Amino acid sequence: MEITGGEPLLQKETPALAQSLLDKGLTVLVETNGSLDIEPLPSACHRIIDIKTPGSNQSDKNNFANLQVVGEKDEIKFVIASRKDYEWSKEIMTHYALSDRCKVLLSPAHGYIESEKVAQWILKDNLHVRLQPQLHKILWPQDFKQRD
Repeated sequence: MEITGGEPLLQKETPALAQSLLDKGLTVLVETNGSLDIEPLPSACHRIIDIKTPGSNQSDKNNFANLQVVGEKDEIKFVIASRKDYEWSKEIMTHYALSDRCKVLLSPAHGYIESEKVAQWILKDNLHVRLQPQLHKILWPQDFKQRD
């Protein structure tokens, strides 16, 4: 069961909902934009944290304290729109030793950078990450036209 939003951590009841689902024996994933504290979530949850890169113009909203508490069930996702975003993401991954502690996903921003280019950088740098193309934008491009 995945809890997502908007931003699910804006709802104070989200940790209790997650615990209730866990108590029923379900696997619980919570996908958050990374701006709020993830520690209120039960430790058995899989936390998926979106770290905003500079190309998003939202990187000032990241709560980097979250990166100090992630564990092996958690995932950190960086949406990459440029080489600058890629290099910035590498610095964050290194600073917090993310690849040693959790899953790291690099998601090329559809319409901004080619997945092949990001894949080449990952291979050249021997990063222990997953490439995660934005499949919803590839499969249904008419619903996600690039906006100016």
